This record gives sequence, C-alpha cells and structure tokens, in this order.
Amino acid sequence: MAMILAFAGSNSSTSINYKLVKYTIGLIEGHQVQRMNMADYPFEMYSADVERKNGFSNSLVELKNDISNADALIISVNEHNGHLSAYFKNVLDWLSRIERKFLTDKKIFLMSTSPGKGGGKNALEIADKMLSRFGGTILSSFSLPSFNDYFNGNEGIQDVELSEHHQNALTEFLKSL
Repeated sequence: MAMILAFAGSNSSTSINYKLVKYTIGLIEGHQVQRMNMADYPFEMYSADVERKNGFSNSLVELKNDISNADALIISVNEHNGHLSAYFKNVLDWLSRIERKFLTDKKIFLMSTSPGKGGGKNALEIADKMLSRFGGTILSSFSLPSFNDYFNGNEGIQDVELSEHHQNALTEFLKSL
C-alpha cells in the first residue's frame, strides 16, 4: 500500500482543480491518501530578502515533510493566462529553496482542468517540465476541458470518453506504485 499525497495547485476556496482531486482520490482503493487543500496554506511571495529575514514558514516545512513522506503525488494544476498560477509557481519556488530536488523518487499523476476547452493543457505542460526538474516522475496525466460542462460534483466526469481517459490515466498511475 502506497501513501499518496493529493492536492491542487490552487489556493482558491472554490477551486475546480481541487474538486477534480477530490473526485479522483474517491476512486482509489488499497492505498492511503492524504488530501491537502492548498487554500489553507498561504505563502508570502518568494524573495531572497524574505527568505533571509524570515526563513521558512512552519507551513512550508510541513508541506515539504508531507511530500517527503509520500510515495506518490496526485496534483491538479490550474491555469492563469496560459501559465501556472502565481500561487503554485510560488509554492514550487519556496519548496525548491528548502531542497532543490524536493520531488526525488516521487511518482506523480498530473492533472488539470479549466472552464475552457483547453482544459489547462498549457499549465499541465509547464508543470510537467517543472516537476521533472525538481526530481519528480510524471507517470500519467489527464486534462479535463470545459469543467462546467463535463463535471458534476455528485457524479464526477459526465463525458464517457473523458471519464474513460481519466480512469485509464489513474489506473496507469496506480499500477506503478
């Protein structure tokens, strides 16, 4: 049984990526899952001056420890103007200051969603490159376009083809644990 840490790269209290994470982990059996709501983790914008003055916050150290203790991660990234959100990029900047390769040996199921037809694919591609740079291994990925059209909070992904693609990506990830 693997320990999986699951979260969205969003600090929004109404994050659709967090909803996708919750749905996804509801499909997992036989593994221990820790879900984190990043809206509960405010981080000051990274700067070398702030780091020198304040060091690393307890919340950041706890997040780093949670990542270290996990065997694998499920992350769903949001997209702002074709890029990762400033929040998630900031979290990665802080984590990489504690330890550059903070994702070494971490297996990752990477997802994204958005209200638009692109499904956050640009952010997904950027996150794939960045997380790999920090030592993570992306085992599978999934993008859900048009979240408001294809997702129901009670029933999950409503489009048969998208639902199958999501399940296949999750299955591929879980087989590798």
